[in-house]
Amino acid sequence: MVARRSAPTERVVQVLDFLVEQRGKRFGLSELARELDLAKPTCLGILTELTAGGYLVRDPDHLTYGLGPALIAAGRVAQEGFAISAFARTELERLTARYRTTCTASAVVGERIAILEATGPGMVKVGASYVFAPPVGLMYVLWDTDAAFDAWLATPPTVPLRQDEARLRSIVADCRARGYLVESMTAAGRRLYGLLAGVAARDLPPELREIVGELVSSLGERVYLGTDLRPRKEHAVSLLAAPTYDADGRQNMVLTMYVGAAITGAEIERRGRALVAAADAVTAGSGGRRPAHTR
Repeated sequence: MVARRSAPTERVVQVLDFLVEQRGKRFGLSELARELDLAKPTCLGILTELTAGGYLVRDPDHLTYGLGPALIAAGRVAQEGFAISAFARTELERLTARYRTTCTASAVVGERIAILEATGPGMVKVGASYVFAPPVGLMYVLWDTDAAFDAWLATPPTVPLRQDEARLRSIVADCRARGYLVESMTAAGRRLYGLLAGVAARDLPPELREIVGELVSSLGERVYLGTDLRPRKEHAVSLLAAPTYDADGRQNMVLTMYVGAAITGAEIERRGRALVAAADAVTAGSGGRRPAHTR
């Protein structure tokens, strides 16, 4: 299937591409319209909107247009995105070599969760994406602001859920204090959540949604609190997860280490500390900082 193109959007891109190619040179309305073969009213409308958004600036004396400060901010965000992915891969490779397991870096992109990097055996597909809605996505808001957590919790779930909000908020406090999440899940549960991750609620018949909802149960039941773990006791662990942060101290990515086995509480702590150290290295290397509520 060939994606449909948008002619108005193409013209906006055409204007920006042209000014980028000119490396800082400014042009008047008539010049731009002539160079880009656009009608002057069309060109003026594009220039006016881009200027209002800060993507272009207009010189009031010479009536010319050039690239604006909003593009600097956008470029920095894009640059940080590529940079943080490279930092993450280095740290993931170290974890994979040390623990011989699959590790990933993922983030919320738009309204979906996307896998940005993956290392190790049975490597997860980079670029795979999942619906960002309960029961999927808790770890992407655990270390963010309270408002981000509340917004995720208020998102219509993919299936009916029994939400123990008090338990969920205790998980938030626990994971912020500990620095990482420990998730327990059976093999059947992993397959179930994998299925739900890519399915919208409307794609399931009502009867099936109700049954699956009963199987999923409460969101908080699959996360270990620190008080649940005993150093010498073995606990069935699906994965560990820890956050990275941007320059504003906002959670921007999650590093995940897959376990898929029963390991002692002491080993969970060792792996958790290693994962947090890797996430902190990614945060520091990409110019980010930990927020105060996680220190």
